[in-house]
Amino acid sequence: MHISVLLQESIDSLNIKEDGIYVDCTLGYAGHSGEILKRIKRGSLFAFDQDQTAIDYSKQKLEKIGSNFTIIKSNFSFLKEKLQELGVEKVDGILFDLGVSSPQLDDAERGFSFHQDARLDMRMDREQELSAYEVVNQYSEKELATIFFRYGEEKYSNSIAKNIVKSRNTKPIETTLELVEVIKHSVPEKYSREKHPARKVFQAIRIEVNHELEILEQSLIDAMSMLKENGRLCVITFHSLEDRIVKNLFRSVTEIDQKVKGLPVIPEKYLPDYQLITNKAISPRKEELEVNDRSRSSKLRVIEKIK
Repeated sequence: MHISVLLQESIDSLNIKEDGIYVDCTLGYAGHSGEILKRIKRGSLFAFDQDQTAIDYSKQKLEKIGSNFTIIKSNFSFLKEKLQELGVEKVDGILFDLGVSSPQLDDAERGFSFHQDARLDMRMDREQELSAYEVVNQYSEKELATIFFRYGEEKYSNSIAKNIVKSRNTKPIETTLELVEVIKHSVPEKYSREKHPARKVFQAIRIEVNHELEILEQSLIDAMSMLKENGRLCVITFHSLEDRIVKNLFRSVTEIDQKVKGLPVIPEKYLPDYQLITNKAISPRKEELEVNDRSRSSKLRVIEKIK
């Protein structure tokens, strides 16, 4: 069962107008999209996803609410291009929910979970060639250690990478639980007791397989450029690497140029085009944490185009 994270907060933050044009860059199982569609009787919703299973489910769900939606089977890195192909140049609101949806995690055969055994996969788009299997069995020790450290902030990245290479020299590492065993033998026992030792490594491999961070920054820049005046961009992140990208980008476009910051009256052309709606990221309320533990690390940041 998929529960959309920060659902009420993100829908409220979009400031939805009944006749507006809205984009859900991460359709998933249509939690956010469904709520947007309910509120735009005379508007339009465009939703992106590259997972056909999610698209099939969400199409049926959304059809029960309204017909004024378009699902685009594509990664959100093609956001601008795909919308322009449909004649959409400017929009009133855009949402990114960067988490992996629960059905993907819970579907053992997708190979995202370190709790269930499955072939190493982790592809959001199951038609792409690179999967977790290739990363684990073909990347060099140095490449693996770099990925685990950069994308997982894993302090035992070197010893984990070394043991993966040692293990795969005997036979390929084919399943999620085979990889979990190698990781467990690469870290101190005390570390394993604190949190699941494979969590950070699996996150890092998933980011690598789906090029998540490379795609994110440019997609956010494209999204901001498509906002109408008073249009809003809402981004839900689930780990510090994503949040840092969003936070730094939002700060860079909302700060007043240092050269004019101290002036009593700042000329219009030096004022930023965007403003932060929340200075601090919005975190889940206590009630949400109680019913959905996966929301624990989520953060919502919101920005508005003001000119």
